[in-house]
Amino acid sequence: MAPRNSHWSGRAGRGRLKLAISPGGGRSRRRTTEGGRSTMPQITKEDVCYLKHGERQIMARVFKPEGPGPFPVYVDLHGGAWNNGDLNDRTGLGEYLAERGVVMVTLNFRHGPDGYPATLQDINYGVRWVKAHAKELKAKPDQVALGGASSGGHLAMLAAMRPNDPRYAEIPGPAGVDANVQAVIMLWPVINPLSRYRNAIRRSAEPNPPAFTVGMKEKHDIYWKTEAAMTEGNPTMILERGEKVVMPPAIWIQGRPDETHDYHDPEGGFPGNEPERFVSNYRKAGGDIEITYFDNAKRNTEVSHQPAYEFLRKHLK
Repeated sequence: MAPRNSHWSGRAGRGRLKLAISPGGGRSRRRTTEGGRSTMPQITKEDVCYLKHGERQIMARVFKPEGPGPFPVYVDLHGGAWNNGDLNDRTGLGEYLAERGVVMVTLNFRHGPDGYPATLQDINYGVRWVKAHAKELKAKPDQVALGGASSGGHLAMLAAMRPNDPRYAEIPGPAGVDANVQAVIMLWPVINPLSRYRNAIRRSAEPNPPAFTVGMKEKHDIYWKTEAAMTEGNPTMILERGEKVVMPPAIWIQGRPDETHDYHDPEGGFPGNEPERFVSNYRKAGGDIEITYFDNAKRNTEVSHQPAYEFLRKHLK
């Protein structure tokens, strides 16, 4: 069933701010004035309502580069164990990409007790909304990537794999656009909800359980409800059971050490950790995927932003 009172939301900007962003790694779009003084491009940050469920507004934050465009666009999903998180979590990456000539649209979406697959319905719709509003976003509708961090990385891959799944695509939108994307970026994703759930239960029984286990089982229960849902909406297990899915070029960006996302599943039948397991399955199924590691202390810094940007440069024009 489609959410009641859902409709295709037009542009409803709430607050626009021009920002001067300091340079970082990757290709800078810094300008030089006639006097030789270096200045930074002015980017625009704007919150818009892209979807309504009844009176409930679902917001997006748009980071636009300076200039007329059109630019490639990256649709971003926040993390939060499918229960928490919001647009503010993704400001650093949005500013970094926009300063380098990429539009970033970061989405809020239903989560927590709204459960699966409501989140995927909003994301599928959000991708279509971006394409339909490409002109006002200064974006190229045929150059769209999707990605996210932690549980947002899981959601991005799942949405990209199943862009035409009728459960995900059931919120109506305008004709002529779909939810297919050209690339996927996953930053330390929770790619296997079932193994993470069981891993948290196992680790919480240890004499000195790690901090990440606190509340983890409960968050999975709130969002997923059942292990059957964790299995069904599971990119790793989708590949392992041979489901035919779309596989855009992808990158997994992973910090180490990170026992929350980079761990071994003793029930998985694979000798390596979960990142290597998914990458192996993706490649076996014919997909193109990269994996890169960095110091986990540098998450949400330019150390993780730069490989995301370089990947976008490679796959979006």
